[in-house]
Parts: sequence; structure tokens; C-alpha cells
Amino acid sequence: MSSVGRAVPGGAAGAASQVLPTATRVLAVGIGGGGDVVGALAAAQLLGRPFVLGGLTWERLPFDPVPGPRRTDELRDAEVLHPAAALAGPDTRTPGDVPFGESRAAAQLGAPVVLIDPNPGPAVTAEGLAAAAARTGCDGVLLVDVGGDVLAHGDEAGLGSPLADAVLLAAGAHLDARGGLPVALAVVGAGCDGELTPDEVAARVAEAEAHGGLLARAPLDPAGLDALERLIEAVPTEASALAVACARGARGPVAIRDGRRTVERTALGGEAVFLTVAGAIAGPSRLAALVRDAGSLEAAEERLADRGIVSELAWERAQVAGSA
Repeated sequence: MSSVGRAVPGGAAGAASQVLPTATRVLAVGIGGGGDVVGALAAAQLLGRPFVLGGLTWERLPFDPVPGPRRTDELRDAEVLHPAAALAGPDTRTPGDVPFGESRAAAQLGAPVVLIDPNPGPAVTAEGLAAAAARTGCDGVLLVDVGGDVLAHGDEAGLGSPLADAVLLAAGAHLDARGGLPVALAVVGAGCDGELTPDEVAARVAEAEAHGGLLARAPLDPAGLDALERLIEAVPTEASALAVACARGARGPVAIRDGRRTVERTALGGEAVFLTVAGAIAGPSRLAALVRDAGSLEAAEERLADRGIVSELAWERAQVAGSA
């Protein structure tokens, strides 16, 4: 398989060049669903190595009117690699004929993009990540979150989409425990999704660092911003677009989500922070620790609900029920 891309020439890859240092080719997976594949490109550009992009089988409302992620056996025009992993091309669709953001990315980039299905829970999702890495010739995995809610404690006032991040980070912990395939976490665009504030993300990063989890931090590569903006034209995403805006110097508050949330654009919003999975889970990422041994996405959702945490899955189900 040809590479989706390499770090852009003459860029800012120095600080991140020692992230996953043994990996010669990295599978960079956006772990929040929706447009996080764009954030995966932003982080991958900094690594200084060839990479393949990936994301989840979870298109958000209103693009996909069915709540939650699609199962791999539901995918149309995809190469299923494992019960939790597939390769998407430009024609990959949901059963309702909705293209994934990863399908649009595959068309724009001219290369297949990995799709990960979190429905089977963290342990099986880890197997899917490993299968996708093997199929695409990758020897390292980078899990990429846009916004920083993967580092949430669970009691943050703005937290709105903790489930996918927690399950995928927990899957990363399973990969870590098995050994053989190195894995790391990247946070791109702190606060740009309107959930955790930039200050909250900074505090959570410091908490991970206190547990030995900080690997590197770097501004998004100026030489790669045009490529990110081209991908954003194909894959609608407010959060990743704001990360690019922050990297270009935008500052101050701006409304997103049809005015339901406000983002403070900061210098940190234009950076990528690279962390160890172990440091994130031992420190701030309490929800990933909570769902690590959950046997399915539904079981993970139940654990969050038991803590009074409303996930993106619960929100989508409520929206659909309310419109019925």
C-alpha cells in the first residue's frame, strides 16, 4: 500500500521526532469520530515519517441520522480487516448511503483510510488497531484527539463527547500491555471543540506529565496548514478548523455548534501535545481507566451513565427520540 503522506518538508517535526521512535511508519487514528481524521493529519505531519490516517465508524448527527458508530459488517464498499477495523475508500458508506469523513479524506488524499469500529469494546478494538496497522504496513499507532476531552476527569462542565475517546484510549492501553506495537496519544487543538477549556486541557496535560507521560509538544507545522485546510474543505469539522486558525494566529472567543458552545482561541489551540498512553490513564484520563475492561461500547456507556456522565451516544439517542 502506498503511503498516505509524509511529514511536510522543512517543517516543525523536530520536537515530535522522538514520539514512537522505533516506528518507521505510523497509523494515526482520530479517536473522537466525526472530523477527527483531520486532527490525525495535523499530528502525523509532525512525526517526520510516513503515515496512514484513520478514524472511527461514527459520523455525527446530522450527517448520519442513526445514533452511534456503524459496525464493520454494516459498511458498504469497504475492505473489512477485522471485526473492529476496515479500510475505507472514496465510495465507503453507511447502510443509509452516508459517506464517512474518512471516505471523503480517502478521496481528497488519493489513498485508503482506516476505519475503526469501537462497538466491540476496548480489548477487541485494540485487536482491530493491530490488524489495521499490519494491513497498512505500520509499526506504530498514534491515537489523536481534537480538543483534549480524552484527558477529562468526567466532571468538567463542558464535557459532551467522552465515550469514543475513553474507549479508544483504553484500547491503546490494551495495545501497550500486549507489547510489540508501540502506541502514543496526541491532543491537537486544546479547547477547540468547546468541551474542556484551554486552561483545563493545560492542567490535564500537566497531570499526565507528573505521571511521566509528556513526550513532546509542538506547534502545528506551518508548512502543513494548507494541506489541512484542503482536507477541511472535504471533511467538515469546526474543531480541527479552529486548531488551524489558532496555528495561524487567531485569538479570542468564537461561537461554534450553531452558537451552543464558545471556543477561546489560544496559542495552545494551535499545538499538538504528545503523551504516553500509560501517563494519560494513570493521570487525568479517568474515564479510559473506568471503561478499560468493558466488554462493549454499550457496557462502557453504562459505566459513564452510572457516574452521571452524559455521553455523545446518549445525546444522539435523545436527539433522535425527540425528533420522532
